[in-house]
Amino acid sequence: MSRSLDTLLRPSLLAVAIALCTPLASSQLIAAEQASSVRAYNLPAAPLSTTLNQIASQGGLTLSLNPSLAAGKTSAPVNGQYDAAGALRAALRGTGLQLEQSSAGTYTLVAMPEGVMALPETSVIGVENYESAWGPVEGYTATRTAAGTKTDTAIVEAPRSISVATRQQMEDRGVHSLDDAVRYMPGITASSYGSDTRADWLRVRGFEPTQFLDGLPLPKGVYANPKQETWNLDRLALLRGPASSVYGQTPPGGLLDMVSRRPSDVQSSEIQLQYGSDNHRQINFASTGKIDDAGQFLYGLSGVVRDSGTQVDHVDNKRYNIAPSLTWNIDDDTKFTLLTQFTRDDTGITSQFLPVQGTKIDMPFGKVSHHKNLGDPDWEYYDRTYYALGYAFEHRLNDVWQFKQNLRYTKSDLSFQGITVGSYPFTQVDNDGNVGRSTTIVDEDISQFAVDNNFQADFATGDIRHTLLLGLDHQRSNTNYTSIFGSAPDINVNNPIHGQPIVRPARSTAFYDYNQKTYQTGLYVQDQMALDQWRLTLGGREDWVHTGTKFINKADATNTDRDKAFSGNAAISYVFDSGFVPYLSYAESFQPTSGADASSTESLKPTEGKQWELGIKYQPPGSKTLLTAAVYDLTQKNVSVSSFVNGVSITSQTGEVKVKGLELEAVSDVTDNLKVIAAYTLAKSEVQNGADKGNRLQLMPNQQASLWADYTWHSGVLDGFGIGAGARYTGNTYGDKANTWLGKADAYTVFDAAVHYDLGRLDNSLKGASLALNATNLLDKDYISTCDSFYCYYGDQRSVVASATYKW
Repeated sequence: MSRSLDTLLRPSLLAVAIALCTPLASSQLIAAEQASSVRAYNLPAAPLSTTLNQIASQGGLTLSLNPSLAAGKTSAPVNGQYDAAGALRAALRGTGLQLEQSSAGTYTLVAMPEGVMALPETSVIGVENYESAWGPVEGYTATRTAAGTKTDTAIVEAPRSISVATRQQMEDRGVHSLDDAVRYMPGITASSYGSDTRADWLRVRGFEPTQFLDGLPLPKGVYANPKQETWNLDRLALLRGPASSVYGQTPPGGLLDMVSRRPSDVQSSEIQLQYGSDNHRQINFASTGKIDDAGQFLYGLSGVVRDSGTQVDHVDNKRYNIAPSLTWNIDDDTKFTLLTQFTRDDTGITSQFLPVQGTKIDMPFGKVSHHKNLGDPDWEYYDRTYYALGYAFEHRLNDVWQFKQNLRYTKSDLSFQGITVGSYPFTQVDNDGNVGRSTTIVDEDISQFAVDNNFQADFATGDIRHTLLLGLDHQRSNTNYTSIFGSAPDINVNNPIHGQPIVRPARSTAFYDYNQKTYQTGLYVQDQMALDQWRLTLGGREDWVHTGTKFINKADATNTDRDKAFSGNAAISYVFDSGFVPYLSYAESFQPTSGADASSTESLKPTEGKQWELGIKYQPPGSKTLLTAAVYDLTQKNVSVSSFVNGVSITSQTGEVKVKGLELEAVSDVTDNLKVIAAYTLAKSEVQNGADKGNRLQLMPNQQASLWADYTWHSGVLDGFGIGAGARYTGNTYGDKANTWLGKADAYTVFDAAVHYDLGRLDNSLKGASLALNATNLLDKDYISTCDSFYCYYGDQRSVVASATYKW
């Protein structure tokens, strides 16, 4: 694989270099078109003359500026898609000055006549739908994000690999989980154990990502982790690579940055009914609008009711979710948004932990069925209750400073009983299909308080414009975890008999029984600087983490860890007028060892990561197309490894993991009719030392590729009708550290499809009504998603879901 990676990376780097030279070669041609071309602007308030000169220079305009007119004045922020003249007018808002154009096409700055309020020509493209990093997106192509910076930044100028799944994209593909939402992004694998109704199994550049919702981390435990409801999201951003310099304790692979639906002053409501495979029945609903005529108070409400079967016999997937929200526009400079959520899940083990014998190893009794329930529905359950109460507060202090605070309290309670067949080779299936089983009983609750405060300043020092971020965040969590293992009667994999007597062991026999409290505080600073078309980002953060664990099953023995770490990041890029933005970035991560060992005396240092990334982004001015390419070199240190010394296994933190890769992505609203997403990933991972030296990381394919397209007719006989189709390729993976044949899952390709119809195009009385049919794994590909040398897990079979939606 090393040879193939080098073979691909070398020409790719050459292509990046050629792309960097292209804008220089054509700069004279571009200058002739700048005055009328539309481009994205993200200019903070700054000295007026500086902003005007910058816009005029980039736009190729001749501007006559009397310095005395601009002296002491500050420009208005310029955010959005403008032509050059429109950007100048936007910068002049509130200054008492206006722009005059001569017959020769030159521009002059003059004072506005007294008593006259100028209403400048509107040169903003779609200003009424101006996109915010924390708001909805029209179409598939997001243009702004806060992922990686916590500031409202143009994606094309963000010097990191970022992908965004928009609300429309998720709806077109019929998304029901985070696993579904990220399937068409590069650098991430999903549903490693098939679609698990209990959790989302994700790997970003080889590591499990931290999940953030509305700027704050979600609680992380063993089983009780909340499974986010995608219907309640306006957008989902995937940031690839380390991000601890802004977010604190995170893995080196990346993170998910999700944004909840928020109240809008535009009244809208919708309800959706679904029915599909495995008796899937679901109701989705959402509503938002003004509470009072002035729009000072806005409300939002969304939720899901699901009562569904699954692809495993007698395992249901029930969910009851509601997410109310309220915005109080206190004044023009101050806004408070209350964000709440409640979710109740009643489900079971859909991954089933199927024996290697009968899945990977051929047996006389044949294949283990996808559908057989090898547990016992009369005894098993998985009941999780999750609720969250929080808010997002923002206040602009003046033309330079603004303050933001995100706060949330989260509680997740779980009660779980499950049965699995014994693990191979310790428990084997005989030739007739009989196998022993064991039980797992878990009680877990997690409570978390998290708050993030930051001040943002937009100002200029000379010709350098700054977006400065100063922040302090804090979180504390409390986890109670009990895990008890027992035994269950044998079962036959072809003819399982349920209802056999099973004894629940006493808590005194628990293997894990502990209470763990974690306190984390982080202080961070970041400066995003702009000089003409150069962009430089520098950031750093210091974190302090304190973890105390009391082991109830070890006579209340205690273990305390105190960790602190500094994480930095730096990036430089150049924004060409043609839409090309090459960049080079460096970032670091750290992550304390999670969970707790049954031995109270073991303490592990946090893992540390660092990454270099070279990339290029291209967004043609005025377009809804974003093309990105990146190569990266990622290292994680302080990894726990096992080595044999004189025949004895010794565990130490001398391990190191390296991951290198190439990622390509294209997202485009090509026309009003056609929308496209395409991605390709090539990666090489390698363990550097220890017993697994030279092996690949678990659950990380060497190659992935995907393509999704949706075409909707807006005229003619097929007016209102649309079709979507996609293909996803995932290369082979190893589910075990040793990379054995028993742990290998072969590559596979699956196809998805959708059809939808806007009934309002058929008859005006049906306006707002639509029908859709979504199919995943359309050709019903039979494949194993993962094996870990003990168990194997089937990939999802074909699923077809029909939906009827009404919006008003």
